[in-house]
Amino acid sequence: MMAGATAVQVGAANLVDPYACKKIIEDLPTVCADLGIDKLSDVIGVVKMGKDVIVACDFASAEATFAFLDKFTEEKPFVKIGMELYYAEGPSIVRELKKRGHKIFLDLKLHDIPNTVKKSMAVLSRLDVDMTNVHAAGTVEMMEAALEGLTRPDGTRPLLIAVTQLTSTSEERMQKELLINANINDTIVQYAKNAKTAGLDGVVCSPLEAGMVKDACGKAFMTVTPGVRFADGDLGDQVRVTTPAKQRRSVPTTLWWVAPLPLPMTRWLRTDAAAVNL
Repeated sequence: MMAGATAVQVGAANLVDPYACKKIIEDLPTVCADLGIDKLSDVIGVVKMGKDVIVACDFASAEATFAFLDKFTEEKPFVKIGMELYYAEGPSIVRELKKRGHKIFLDLKLHDIPNTVKKSMAVLSRLDVDMTNVHAAGTVEMMEAALEGLTRPDGTRPLLIAVTQLTSTSEERMQKELLINANINDTIVQYAKNAKTAGLDGVVCSPLEAGMVKDACGKAFMTVTPGVRFADGDLGDQVRVTTPAKQRRSVPTTLWWVAPLPLPMTRWLRTDAAAVNL
């Protein structure tokens, strides 16, 4: 149904258990409640084939990463390399995955003085990644420097996005520990506006703020949203989250970042693009 079907046929299962259909009907309300689905019509067509899925390779080694990606026998998914994997393996992991045919989002969240970020981005640009990011808190000047460093002599560059507030940051923590007195929604929208002013392609925000960012910065401005999780999923240290069904009923985002999912579902979960965190 996520792929667009309005009905599902139950076939061979009836040969194993004549009551299979009855059990499915009886269990369906509980399953939907666990997944945060109010009605089945909310999930029909939520998955659109033909778009990129970004798979977050949050592993500690190249070996674990390759073992996981080797399970994708029919396609080469767009992958995210975060701090853990990059710090463990260095640039070689990027080169190897590019050699294997993967697009790469290098998620290092640079945040330093403008000149340092500019020079660092020039190095990352030579790795031929497809997307990377900075912290919007580094100011417009830093983001402009990042964009300048990332742009190659021929004018091409990877996509560049800015992290607004991490999804582990609550409004209370932001105000008490970071001494930012504005509410978290206004802060995130302002950070997004700063990123757009600096010429960036979009921001990372939680699903709860994606609509506000789109309203403030335009529909073409990318919103990458971690924090899309099933209702019964482990939230980890994230506090600003929502379910896929609720996210679909709100504003469409450019990228979803969903965690955790079993491997088969990574082949299904395709929106405008989806980031799947495993």
